[in-house]
Amino acid sequence: MFTSYFIKHMTYTKATAFSPEQQEVARIAKVLSHPARIAILQHLAEAKTCISGDISSALPLSRTTVSQHLTELKNAGLIKGEIDGLTVCYCIDQETYDKARQLLEGMLAAIKSSCCTDTCC
Repeated sequence: MFTSYFIKHMTYTKATAFSPEQQEVARIAKVLSHPARIAILQHLAEAKTCISGDISSALPLSRTTVSQHLTELKNAGLIKGEIDGLTVCYCIDQETYDKARQLLEGMLAAIKSSCCTDTCC
């Protein structure tokens, strides 16, 4: 019992050691860490909207696998979908995408501006 309490307490303590912004960037990075999800986002950006069957035919993955990746992207808020009968029409959620882009760009710019490139190996 003590061990499970200790593990839960340690996990909670570690999570609070990072800023909300750091946690959000990590969450976004985790969602974007799979190349299939990147390919899905690129496909949706090119197509503007898409039916899930069209997505699976455009990728070298099974429909089930694509569906799992769509779920991850949708849970993260990067895409949204609308059910129309037996099909689901997905598109990029522009508001969430813009927030994610700003967070990632801000983090990368801050790291670059802090970096000492002249003295670094």
